[in-house]
Amino acid sequence: MFVLLAFLSLLIELGFGYPDRLVRAIGHPVIWIGHLISFLDRRLNRATLSDMQRRISGVVALVVLVGLPAAIALLIALTLSALPFGIILVAILGSSLLAQRSLASHVKAVADALDQGGLAAGRRAVSMIVGRDPEKLDEAAVCRAAIESLSENFSDGIVAPAFWLGVGGLVGGVAYKAANTADSMIGHRTPRHEAFGWAAARFDDLINLPASRLTGLLLVVAAVLVPGADPKNAWRALRRDSGKHRSPNAGWPEAAMAGALGLALAGPRVYGGMLVEDHMMGDGRREATSADIRRALRLYWTADLIMIAVFGLLAGLVALA
Repeated sequence: MFVLLAFLSLLIELGFGYPDRLVRAIGHPVIWIGHLISFLDRRLNRATLSDMQRRISGVVALVVLVGLPAAIALLIALTLSALPFGIILVAILGSSLLAQRSLASHVKAVADALDQGGLAAGRRAVSMIVGRDPEKLDEAAVCRAAIESLSENFSDGIVAPAFWLGVGGLVGGVAYKAANTADSMIGHRTPRHEAFGWAAARFDDLINLPASRLTGLLLVVAAVLVPGADPKNAWRALRRDSGKHRSPNAGWPEAAMAGALGLALAGPRVYGGMLVEDHMMGDGRREATSADIRRALRLYWTADLIMIAVFGLLAGLVALA
């Protein structure tokens, strides 16, 4: 049933997304979780605490912010599952944890902005999806940033929540989304969050391990089907470079994407005015273009459809078992 839930959730989000009017009316699960994280950050992450006390407070915060949404999700799932067509209702909720359409839309907006408005427009568009200083980016860096964001967010915004929906149902999906949102908000090496966000960052690394590997493999397989993509180079870059990334997970989709497109992604980047050294993913061109962003999107959509087909096949096999 959980695999079927993941399959239906993917189909629903693919077809309908999460409507903007719904966001305006009631918000979004990530927004609700974000409010909880901000509350716990204000209450538990006090400047008067030692680093060890902040780490302990961060562990407590992580337990609360994962456990509370998961408990609510369990209650909702049990209630809805007892209704006729209850799995459809649960899948509609599960679809809110996925971002197939919105991710593609935000990345495509960068290519469109570059083509229609030039570098300044491209910088504004890419600033919506990456944390680095857009004013430091030339056109090639804007394009690389968009492709890197597409690669990484394919893993933690789509494959990972789908994976945990398939493993743990709505509870698994919600727990993953809560932990991943916590990492994005407090899992940074800043004076305020390095100790308090330590548990959130390490836990997010752990729960993204299976999905990041799966995402890399999906991109390699997709490269077989996308004209102009190079599956052999994608596999070679995946094996050679993925483990050299500063993140234990981001290197897998970035290396596969870079190899498939003949690019060199990652490398030294500036975040918040600080230079972050990182290994290159892929050994191709650094001069990425808006056309490369569109090629990356074709690869992304192909990989996404392959994943949906796999979930559908697994759901069918489970039903027949």
